[in-house]
Amino acid sequence: MQTINIAILDMYKGTPNLGMQNILDILDKYADEHQIKFNKTIIDIRVKQEIATLDYQIYISTGGPGSPIEKEGWEYEYIGFIKDLMQHNTTSKNKKHVFFICHSFQVICHHFNLGNVCLRKSESFGIFPTYPTEEGLNDVVFKGLSRPFYVVDSRKWQVVEPNDLNLELMGAHILALEKLRPHIELERATMAIRFSPEMIGTQFHPEAESEGMIYYLKGNEKKQLVINNYGQERYDDMLLQLNEPEKIMFTRNAIIPQFLTNALQGLNLPQQ
Repeated sequence: MQTINIAILDMYKGTPNLGMQNILDILDKYADEHQIKFNKTIIDIRVKQEIATLDYQIYISTGGPGSPIEKEGWEYEYIGFIKDLMQHNTTSKNKKHVFFICHSFQVICHHFNLGNVCLRKSESFGIFPTYPTEEGLNDVVFKGLSRPFYVVDSRKWQVVEPNDLNLELMGAHILALEKLRPHIELERATMAIRFSPEMIGTQFHPEAESEGMIYYLKGNEKKQLVINNYGQERYDDMLLQLNEPEKIMFTRNAIIPQFLTNALQGLNLPQQ
């Protein structure tokens, strides 16, 4: 059985979350189904300011709270590592892939000036349709997704007004856009970008799953917060959509597993 060293770059800043366990569950399920072993290491980027290295074969950089543009001290080493990873992929046959989720996605977009990273007019929280671009429909990681597909979106910040010149210079492509809002004169957020053949990121949470979200939403504190901010009808609609498997569970079962398959192919592993 092949062993793959995978690093999870923890950006949660010590806050309680569902994301980390969801990521671990996806990795465990994938390993069982494909008869491989993931040797998983969690690297605490923002609290312990641990430094990621090139010792791993696959990386997942998580979501997290707070501003993606204010400096907290860990950013220099984090961005330095990402640049080292990019350099490695230009010279090595064994490519190292990375998936950026939400906060990590916004940090990368801000650093490389791929768009305007700014606060939303109001916080986005819930299950929403997301629209793949033509590049997204043809991307190996988004393979099989519908137009639209449904995602869990939880963010106060957003990436809008894409910088087409910098995207082109980087060789990056926008893969998905925020839902259509014809009654609101606001630009649609950029929801996913392929930064390079080995690097991809989403502003939504592809790791989210129905059961945990239902439990989370039914907690008194979160339930009241959602109802106060969005109303009882929106809250009821969230619970209804979470019970429809073609919604977020289809997204969960597609995106990160397909990222892993693509990443493993890039490693040029010996056949066993």
